[in-house]
Amino acid sequence: MVPTLLRFPLIVAFVTFLAPQAVAQPKAETVSSRGGVVVCVSPPAAEVGLSILKNGGNAVDAAVATALAMAVTWPEAGNIGGGGFMMVAVPGREPVCIEYRETAPAKATADMFVKQAIGPYDHRVAGVPGTVRGLALAHEKFGKLPWRQVVQPAVELAEKGFVVNAVLANGLNRVLNDKNTTNAEFKRVYGKSDGTPWQAGDKLILPDLARTLQRIADKGADAFYRGELAELLEKEMIRGGGLITQADLNAYKAHERKAIHTTFRGYDIYGPPPPSSGGIVLAQMLNILENFDLKKHGRWSPETLHLMIEAMRRAYADRARYLGDPAFTKIPAELTTKQYAKKLATSIDLRKATPSAEVAPEIPIDRESDSTTHFSVIDKDGMAVSNTYTLENSYGNRVVVPGAGYLLNNEMTDFNPRPGFTSSSGLIGTRPNQVAPGKRMLSSQTPVIVLKDGQPVLITGSPGGRTIINTSLCVVLNVLEFGMPIDEAVSAPRLHHQWFPDVVRFEGVQQHPELVQKLKQLGHRVTEARQGDAHSIAIDPQSGIRIGAADKRLDGKAVGE
Repeated sequence: MVPTLLRFPLIVAFVTFLAPQAVAQPKAETVSSRGGVVVCVSPPAAEVGLSILKNGGNAVDAAVATALAMAVTWPEAGNIGGGGFMMVAVPGREPVCIEYRETAPAKATADMFVKQAIGPYDHRVAGVPGTVRGLALAHEKFGKLPWRQVVQPAVELAEKGFVVNAVLANGLNRVLNDKNTTNAEFKRVYGKSDGTPWQAGDKLILPDLARTLQRIADKGADAFYRGELAELLEKEMIRGGGLITQADLNAYKAHERKAIHTTFRGYDIYGPPPPSSGGIVLAQMLNILENFDLKKHGRWSPETLHLMIEAMRRAYADRARYLGDPAFTKIPAELTTKQYAKKLATSIDLRKATPSAEVAPEIPIDRESDSTTHFSVIDKDGMAVSNTYTLENSYGNRVVVPGAGYLLNNEMTDFNPRPGFTSSSGLIGTRPNQVAPGKRMLSSQTPVIVLKDGQPVLITGSPGGRTIINTSLCVVLNVLEFGMPIDEAVSAPRLHHQWFPDVVRFEGVQQHPELVQKLKQLGHRVTEARQGDAHSIAIDPQSGIRIGAADKRLDGKAVGE
């Protein structure tokens, strides 16, 4: 029999927003262990993290090694050319956030997207990368093994090569054949030398990336932000008309930030603070929903989904109103309070949907695919890590830095591109997240750690643009409110509403047709889209048993000591 607290697992997730289609949720695969556990989308990277745990490393050591390995084995989102957020829970201490979000280069301007035709695969949409600084900061504060030891496995994967599986082969073939992929270095590095499509069983070798990682292993994070590697990036920016300079790289800093904290049903929930919107929006939705007895209605009742949608609608409207880089905008402290949430809860009409335009009437509304990855680690001593990092779109801006071998992000597209223009299709133009030099673009990344009596019982997060926060909400509610076992919590259909467009995206349209019909009767527009790739770990503080659950919507592996 599974111990009760195994219903409250450590969870990670990956979300990609796709066009509406029939959606199936494959059952998660699980592993059980009394020691450390690593779960991520890339099987080779999961094995790297486990090897670090077995060699005496702690959860942060394993997280750093996993992240760097994924820069090799999961180029769709694993990276050293992007940025992200890492939540760390050390036993006996309050969880903290290591924030390494990208920044706008000094040459960036608020109207750059209005004055110029800048697409998602342009050099100008690359923000100053933060991943290497962030991983180094996490290791400096919490790591146990030498830096070189946790970086070296990624070096070896890139240098010796690794076997491509079917999922990676399909992804590489898709992006290489896409007409938007025009960067010659990308095609050289990730295309097969004979020009044939990738097949499962082929070996991918990345010698330039191996040399870059070796420099980082030998000389630390400074090797990425100064000297030869910085020169190579600036040279590529000049060649492609990009904005990043060596001065931007030299100035970049990662930060340890105080986590956003709220409570729900007696649990302590910790999430990332701004420049991520994830912690505040998740806390606000949970605070709203705490005013209702969802369990009484049941997980797949129209009442429960209606309340979830209305909470999402209101929290995402506040995201547009208020949230951005805290160095550039003042964020109201009341957003995460129970009193404010109660006020929002009373505005929900239980009999019908609230039109999104009525939720934030002061914001004028004009008429008119993201790729991230999240992984989770826990060590034998109970240190837990939840890390989300990204290149933004799949394979970032599809530009590889010649001689350095790594992919660049296109995170500048996360700024509000047209100042003052907010549309019913979902384009946001409010002031808090407009472009400014040195500013960190607003993120939805939501690595979350949940504690019960000071012990980690749930860590959740999910890539996928603005869907991220709502995937985290779904998993948290599945586990904490509805008591689902970990494999069910990971596999269950997910729900998304982001204020605008005023439409509900629900994975369970085929499984729950009567529910969908009742939601439509309440005034909700409902479509179907895949959402998430939640790689999870559950821990029972009493028994010490941990269960890793790999979400099989895309790929993934759970491994344990």
